[in-house]
Amino acid sequence: MSATPGTQTPSLESRIAAYLRGKLPQAEGLRLSGVERIAVGWSHETWLFDAEWQEAGQAHRQGMCLRRDPGNALLRHLSDLGEQFRVLKALESTPLTAPKVWWYESDPAILDAPFLVMEKVPGSCPSPWGREGRAFYQAAAERGVLPRSFTQTLATLHTLDWRAAGLEFLGVPAAGPDFARREIAKWRELIALSGHPPEPVLTDLIGWLEANAPSSSRVTLVHGAYRTGNLLIHEDRISAVLDWELQVLGDPMYDVAYVLSDLNREGTELLSNLVDRDAFYREYEAATGFTIDDEICRYYNALYAMRSVAFWMSASGLYAEGRSNDIRLARTRWSVPVVLDRAARELGY
Repeated sequence: MSATPGTQTPSLESRIAAYLRGKLPQAEGLRLSGVERIAVGWSHETWLFDAEWQEAGQAHRQGMCLRRDPGNALLRHLSDLGEQFRVLKALESTPLTAPKVWWYESDPAILDAPFLVMEKVPGSCPSPWGREGRAFYQAAAERGVLPRSFTQTLATLHTLDWRAAGLEFLGVPAAGPDFARREIAKWRELIALSGHPPEPVLTDLIGWLEANAPSSSRVTLVHGAYRTGNLLIHEDRISAVLDWELQVLGDPMYDVAYVLSDLNREGTELLSNLVDRDAFYREYEAATGFTIDDEICRYYNALYAMRSVAFWMSASGLYAEGRSNDIRLARTRWSVPVVLDRAARELGY
């Protein structure tokens, strides 16, 4: 957004406030407080603030979260705020804890990029990769409440009525290997867009995945990245499931495999740095009526290796193309051979 000589471009904060005044015409004296951009996620900017106003003589205060598309998302065209808005709106009619959404705008003239506005849910989201986060989850594991909430929330996600919620727009896979093949095709496309030179191990991995795609007849909502770090926690319980970028309709074992993966824990046998493996199996199976299939989970962990490579190729490609100056994206190039080395060992090299 350019300014006329002698004028000053309005700040993002003032433009957000102006937008909200338009959406809340009965609100008098609306102002924002506690505005902060939080340094989480790699795909979209996330802003937290409180909106305060008077209406009919009553004071109102509402915590809000604004997510804005910077135009250089890690997942490129696969990460769409419009779809995230539709998913979160659909989830409001279900028992799953997720943020309530109010507005989505695709017009970049408003805030220079598409954005959505949703509620700021009480809670925190400790990173499982740092010392403080690991200590938080270790202490929570010993208390026992949060591990059960973690497992029960995943069970709720997998057993909600996605048809009644109107989530069919995500695409319903056919029975058989269709779900796995859809995922393979999606990540092949992202790899191709990254401009990364061919990797022989990756070619071998993709060939193995295509040849061994498992059959599945069960279709549920699948989050795609269900782990600590993507869950908001309040008073030792999951207060909201976050990071709705990878959701699909498909085999629930895809999420279970992600929970079981040792890539999502560090220095502990606890799943996602939080949950005892035996307790997870017992409580998840009791809550869903599903039996965890270890063989299919091993397949999906190999598929996650392909997906991880696609992520890191895309991220480093965005930096190399000059479309992002986020140094974290440049560093991901180092992760590609690390993941491929692991995949090679799993393939029996």
